Amino acid sequence: MRTFDDAGIFAGHTVLVRSDLNVPMDEGTITDRGRILASAGTIRSLAEAGAKVIVMSHLGRPQGEPDPQFSLAPIAPELAAAIDRPVAFATDTVGDDAKTKAAALSDGDVLLLENLRFNPGETAKDDAQRQEFAAQLAALADDFVSDGFGVVHRRQASVSDIAGPLPHYAGTLVRAEVEVSDRLLNDPASPFTVVLGGSKVSDKLGVIDNLIERADNLLIGGGMVFTFLAALGHDIGSSLVEKDRIDDVKGYLERSESGGAHIILPTDIVMAASFAADAENWVRPVAELEDTPAGADGLGLDIGPESANAYAEIIADSTTVFWNGPMGVFEFPAFAAGTKAIAQALTDDGTGDGQRLTVVGGGDSAAAVRSLGFADDAFGHISTGGGASLEYLEGKTLPGLDALG
Repeated sequence: MRTFDDAGIFAGHTVLVRSDLNVPMDEGTITDRGRILASAGTIRSLAEAGAKVIVMSHLGRPQGEPDPQFSLAPIAPELAAAIDRPVAFATDTVGDDAKTKAAALSDGDVLLLENLRFNPGETAKDDAQRQEFAAQLAALADDFVSDGFGVVHRRQASVSDIAGPLPHYAGTLVRAEVEVSDRLLNDPASPFTVVLGGSKVSDKLGVIDNLIERADNLLIGGGMVFTFLAALGHDIGSSLVEKDRIDDVKGYLERSESGGAHIILPTDIVMAASFAADAENWVRPVAELEDTPAGADGLGLDIGPESANAYAEIIADSTTVFWNGPMGVFEFPAFAAGTKAIAQALTDDGTGDGQRLTVVGGGDSAAAVRSLGFADDAFGHISTGGGASLEYLEGKTLPGLDALG
């Protein structure tokens, strides 16, 4: 993978930068600026070095045509604040406005194109259609810098096809993400603990399969834990379970017993009468989950305090920690304690020998730590790509990285 170590090589060039500015929005208001701030470094360094920078990104899932609710227009002023310089905005991607504004750029100027996914060629399954759109984007610039780690697992025009027609490089964010992921996958300092949560075990099967022989501990939480508990014969009430994955889970439990990573499950669960922020709730040992005021209708929404403390102790004693997926429904304060305990344990110094690496694996985990009041710099690394991080750790080939050579 070719990277650039000196932004000055682009002085006077027009550089297309594929960033990931797909931030969460609530009625037009950005609720988490993490990806904008993470993208700012490469864009700023190129502009300061005298490049004419054209930034491109997607937002949401428009269906290949303009949709005002997914416009990148609100992102432009936020990006400008992050890089401390003006950011012009083009109302299209490869149309007249983009071409005119791109041609008018002076050294150090920054232009943000409209949402790439307003053009059907961006996500087309047909190779020729994607390549045609990539060629139109390439005509705007002299070089391409890939810096959107959150999309490198996608085969899309601005991610993988654009590298064909232009000299191409990995940006500083992508390089940092790959270096951290490589360390987790190939050279983790032991003890190495992987913390997995989220709603579905099916989303994490590939990671479990690839890391169970590499990690020392696999701590399981979130909705996915109930498929594990069901596999062990526990009554889980109305909690989320993927019955078609129980055999997979049994296989991982057997591999753990045969010398793989220790799979550690909660010993207690916060149960609730319903999926609601104000639902009546109670804590029960995993062997007594059905023994609740709601009976069989109770559902688990967080790991319990005993489990949270036990997980925090294991994390504190670990030199390398990768965490992906909340421990419960952190959006509801009553069910956020497990996730907060994990986050707090990752911020602690642990061994204190300077070798500790704590990685928050993007997606809901990154949103959780910020919503719970933790600063980004409290962790070793917060990934900008939940899905990309998982696929990298699964050992998959990622099209956006493969295209960089």
